[in-house]
Amino acid sequence: MIKVAYKDNYSHSLWKNHPFPMEKYELLRKQIQHQGILEDNCFFEPEAISVRDILLCHTSDYWHRLESLQISDKEMKKVGFPLSQELLDRELDITGGTFQLALWALENACGLNIAGGTHHAFSDHGEGYCLLNDHAIAIRALQHRQMIERALIVDLDVHQGNGSAEIFEKDKSVFTFSMHGARNYPTRKEKSDLDLAFECETGDEIYLNTLEEHLPRIIDEHQPDIIFYLAGVDVLEGDRFGRLSLSMQGVYNRDEYVLSLCKQLSIPIVITMGGGYSRSLAKIIDAHSQVFRLASKVFT
Repeated sequence: MIKVAYKDNYSHSLWKNHPFPMEKYELLRKQIQHQGILEDNCFFEPEAISVRDILLCHTSDYWHRLESLQISDKEMKKVGFPLSQELLDRELDITGGTFQLALWALENACGLNIAGGTHHAFSDHGEGYCLLNDHAIAIRALQHRQMIERALIVDLDVHQGNGSAEIFEKDKSVFTFSMHGARNYPTRKEKSDLDLAFECETGDEIYLNTLEEHLPRIIDEHQPDIIFYLAGVDVLEGDRFGRLSLSMQGVYNRDEYVLSLCKQLSIPIVITMGGGYSRSLAKIIDAHSQVFRLASKVFT
């Protein structure tokens, strides 16, 4: 069985009118259930990640200021949300969900978080709608428990995973692989283990060929015990914050390739949604729902 993490606070109404489409999380869950993509018993409400696990990844100074809601307005401007207890609780639950899905995936192949992929969170600060780096915390927590040795982050959001790159810059046990728009946020990019930056309006053929050229080699050389896949749909043509031009079919083919490769090689995978900012909310939901449909097809 596939497991999916979702909690009501993923779509907290505090940010209803924000450019980030917070309501997409609740609508995505409803569409998955309404279309019968996954049964209701596949869903679970995650528990908040522990402070102990947070401190494996983030600095104690950053966490203590975050916990006490003492992050300055200037710092929170980089994040893009106003700081509140509700926002922090949401981040703790999302991160807990990604970790709990990793535990599940190690035994059952695949888990999906309806949110997550907070790859702009650095060890000592947040950026770009991200306060805690859920992939990084989950990896550190698994390693700390000696459940894995090596991990691979496959970041196919349109934005570079700059926070993940910074956190694992000197850690050879974690390979960070980011395919992103060259002219997309962040302006100042960090150094992943492999960064592949595409020019504006890159479409399906070049993008998919590049992915197929590099991903098998990375897996073969790094031999990860688990893969964390950031399946952002802001690579779609017309995305407000993205500058690439993949079609809906191109995103489907991308997701199918990654999931099928993991299945073929028997590598556990955790999938998080990342970005998606098309002007049509229905398009965002349709694009995100594809990966759940594929996971159901590939892993059951």
